[in-house]
Amino acid sequence: MNNITPKDAQKLIEQGALVIDVRTPAEFNEGHIPSAQNINIGDFAFEEKIQALDKNATYVINCQSGGRSSRATAFMREAGFKNAFNLEGGIMGWMREGMEVA
Repeated sequence: MNNITPKDAQKLIEQGALVIDVRTPAEFNEGHIPSAQNINIGDFAFEEKIQALDKNATYVINCQSGGRSSRATAFMREAGFKNAFNLEGGIMGWMREGMEVA
């Protein structure tokens, strides 16, 4: 598993990494990383939506605390995404570090 700290994730985002938030839309709307795209891991079309993404891009995957995003990151890596990183601690870890939330 490719875990990444919030500070390292911020550096990747500044370099153009895309953020995929795999929480529910309700959770996403309560606060998310700016620029994040919401693709709910519980959505029946989750795998299809992930497969439609560019496998050569770099992704930071997050959820609330890291559990769902670790499953999503593992799925992405099995699907051929080389640069998918699980945000350690999820959005809660991100906020503990004082990082911006939209």
